[in-house]
Amino acid sequence: MINIILFGPPGSGKGTQAVMLKEKYALLHISTGDIFRSEIGNKTVLGMEAKRYMDEGKLVPDEVTINMLVGFVDSNYRAGLHKGIIFDGFPRTIPQAEALDDIMAKRNTPVTKVLSLEVKDELLIQRIMQRGLTSGRVDDSTESTIRKRLEVYYNQTAPLQGYYTLQDKFISLNGEGSIQEVFELLSRQMDLTLA
Repeated sequence: MINIILFGPPGSGKGTQAVMLKEKYALLHISTGDIFRSEIGNKTVLGMEAKRYMDEGKLVPDEVTINMLVGFVDSNYRAGLHKGIIFDGFPRTIPQAEALDDIMAKRNTPVTKVLSLEVKDELLIQRIMQRGLTSGRVDDSTESTIRKRLEVYYNQTAPLQGYYTLQDKFISLNGEGSIQEVFELLSRQMDLTLA
């Protein structure tokens, strides 16, 4: 079993690439954003708890996020169908990474690699503004909001690079090419990891 974390700032292409990698390598794709939307839409207990925090403009606590993630894996992972998991947008903090390590250790299947898409800020802003024209997401539409999201990423999520580097799992890749060029880079890395 291979377990990949697709890492990078907002606008680096994680979601697009995760879907393509999921198809090519028969992986269960886990997007915490999608899980939140599904749990809230289905009015589950955890979904309603997450919604309460989100409605107050607060981050959903790690415990709630992790419980949703575990529930999703338990409900959706099929050994014959999936060859592993690709995490998109999780973990976002060191405590989440530590919790994920614990969860995966209990399943005897640790995180295999962290593939990080590196993209300069100005290109990230361009990409997100472009996405904002069609996404309908409020946080995709103004440069000041996008810069705040990048600041949160650099302060809270970027430190995970050190965490996974110490585990010899972090691989930095150029995420500035076309979708197909970045996919080929990621695929080469996946093939090396699987070899």
